[in-house]
Amino acid sequence: MRRPRISGTLIAVLSLLCAFGGTLSAQNSRNNATPVFTRTDTLRGMLRPERTCYDVRWYDLDVRVDPERKFISGSNTIRFTAMEASSRLQVDLFANMTLESAVLDGGRPLHFTREFNAVFIALNEPLRPGTTYNLVLKYSGKPQEAKNPPWDGGMIWTKDSSGNPWVAVACEGTGASLWWPNKDHLSDEPDSMSIRVTVPPGLEDISNGRLRGVTTLPDGWRRFDWAVTYPINNYCVTVNIGKFSHFGETYKGEETVTLDYYVLPEDLAKAEKQFTQVKPMFACYERYFGPYPFVRDGYKLVQSPHLGMEHQSAVAYGNGFRNGYRGMSGSPWGLMFDFIIIHESAHEWWGNGVTAKDIADMWIHESFGAHAEAMYVECMFGKQAMLEYVNAKKTQVGNQRPILGAYNVNNEGSGDMYPKGSLMLNTLRGVLDNDSLWFALMRNMSMTFRYKTIATDDIVGYVNRATGTDFTYFFDQYLRYAALPKLEVFLMARGGGLKCRYRWRADVKDFHMPVRVTTSPGKFAFIHPTTEWQTMDLGSMDPKQFRCDDDWFYIDEQIRTMYQDAE
Repeated sequence: MRRPRISGTLIAVLSLLCAFGGTLSAQNSRNNATPVFTRTDTLRGMLRPERTCYDVRWYDLDVRVDPERKFISGSNTIRFTAMEASSRLQVDLFANMTLESAVLDGGRPLHFTREFNAVFIALNEPLRPGTTYNLVLKYSGKPQEAKNPPWDGGMIWTKDSSGNPWVAVACEGTGASLWWPNKDHLSDEPDSMSIRVTVPPGLEDISNGRLRGVTTLPDGWRRFDWAVTYPINNYCVTVNIGKFSHFGETYKGEETVTLDYYVLPEDLAKAEKQFTQVKPMFACYERYFGPYPFVRDGYKLVQSPHLGMEHQSAVAYGNGFRNGYRGMSGSPWGLMFDFIIIHESAHEWWGNGVTAKDIADMWIHESFGAHAEAMYVECMFGKQAMLEYVNAKKTQVGNQRPILGAYNVNNEGSGDMYPKGSLMLNTLRGVLDNDSLWFALMRNMSMTFRYKTIATDDIVGYVNRATGTDFTYFFDQYLRYAALPKLEVFLMARGGGLKCRYRWRADVKDFHMPVRVTTSPGKFAFIHPTTEWQTMDLGSMDPKQFRCDDDWFYIDEQIRTMYQDAE
C-alpha cells in the first residue's frame, strides 16, 4: 500500500509506509520512469502458444530446504490438461536455478532449452487435446535472495534472536519461478496443490493449506505435508521455516473457520494480545465481501522476518505487534488497528479469492485491498471515521502514471493503485449515493468472481450491469490516465446574485460524472457536468460558500470567481 507524502522528517519513513499495501515490489523505484520492455518481459508476461496449449490442474511441490547452504532441491509435478496439439511447452524457472530433468508420464527424459528465465520442453509427440498428463520437473539451486523484502522478490535467509534459522519467501511481481518451476502466469491457477517441505531437525515449516502430516526421515530431517484444496496463485505459495510457538481459536460466522497463529516463542504474549484483532476483522470482511473464501484450508497468521505478504491461508506478518504501519499512520484512525493484519488479510478476498489474470490489472488486488481497510474502519468506528481515513490518503497520490500497467509484459501499473484506487472506489460510492446498492455491489462482486481470474473489463462490466449505469468512462479516466478529472468552475457575482458556469476537463472525451457541490449555503446537491459548459443560478449565495463535496469525490478543482459591478 502507499501512504501520503507528508512534509518534514517523516517523509522518508512514510514513503515506505505509502509503498506497502500487500506488496509494492520493486515497482516503487520505477513508478515515474518510462518502462522499457525486453524479450525477458515478454517471455514472463505473455500467454504464448507454449503456455496456452496446457491448463494446469494440480501442482505437487516437494522441496528440501537447507538454510545453512541457502540451497533448495526437489521436484514439482505439474498435472495438466492439453488444450492444443502442441509439441513444445514453456515452464518457468529462473536462470540461476538448475532444471535437472523433465519427464512426461514416466517416459524418457525430455530435451529442453533455456531462454532467460523460460524453459522450453520438446515433447516426443504432440499433446492430445483433452488428455491429462503429469510432467515431473526435478531442480536445485540457490534461489535469488531478497535484498529488501517484501518489495524485491527472493528468499529471506536469516536467524531469530536465539540463533535459529528463520526462512521465508516473498516473490509477488518477481515471480514464483525464482524458487520453484511452474507456469508462472497469474491466469492459470491450479485447482489444488500439495506442498511438501523438508527441513533440518528441530525446525518446522508452515505453508499454505492444511497440514496433513509430519514425517521424520532417516537422516533426522522432517517433511511437512500441506494440502491446498482451492485454486491458488503462484506467488502466494510459501514456506515459513523456523521455531514457532502456536496458538489458535475458531471464528464462527457464516462459516466456521479455524484461526491458527505461529510466532517466535519470545513474541507469544505480544501476539496473543495483538491477534485479537483477527476475529472482528473476519466479521467485518464477511459482512462486506462474503464468507472467508478458504474455509477448508483454514486461516493462518505467521510471523515473518519481513513486513508481510498475502500468502493464501498463511498470511505473513512482520509488523512488530504494533498498530498502524510499524506504529505510524497518516490518519489517527490508522492507529486503531494493525495495518498488516487488516490489509494483508483483505487480500484473502481480493487478490487470492478474486485474482487478476495479468499483473497489469493488479489494481483489482490492491485498490480493493486498500479500500477494505477503509471499510473495516467504517465497520468498527463509523462512516465519518471511514471518510477521514480514506481522505487522508490523498497526499499519498502521485498522479504521474496510470494505475493500469502494460499487458503481456509482467508490468504493474503505478503504485497509485493503493491510495488512488481506494479513493476512486470511495468516489464511485459517492456517485451512486445509495449505500444499500454499494454494499450489495461489493459483496456480490466478490462472490461472483470468487476463485476466478479476471480483468479490468470484467469489473467494469459487472458494475455497469449491477447499477444499470454505464461507468466505463469513469473507470477509464481513473485507471487508464494519470491525471484526475478536473472540475472547472467560474463564479460570477453581480448585484447580490451568483451565476455558476462549470464543466469537466478530462482525458476521456465523454466524461460526465455527477458530482455534489454547494447549491445553497451549507447544502450539497448533485450537478451533472459534461465536457461542455453549463450554467446555473445560485441565487444570493456568497461565492466563498461554494465548494465541492471533497469527502466523497476525489477530483481536481479549478474554481475562479469574478465580481462584477451591478451596472
